[in-house]
Amino acid sequence: MTDKPFAARPAGADAWVRETEAPRASPYSARLTIDVTPASRARIKIAAFGRGQTVADMLRDLLDREFPEVTDAVGT
Repeated sequence: MTDKPFAARPAGADAWVRETEAPRASPYSARLTIDVTPASRARIKIAAFGRGQTVADMLRDLLDREFPEVTDAVGT
């Protein structure tokens, strides 16, 4: 789980516009698009909501588990 609250919104529009702190840069720079059925999308969104996660965070965790980084045994 992440430390950020789920679906956090600014307290007020005026305060948000005047906020001087720049948003944190995302470590994710590649985008992956897949086609799923509307039923699959609904199940994924419900599962993420039930876990208190965003769909993106939940799917990143799933992909990291299924496709872990492989280290080169020769070079280590």
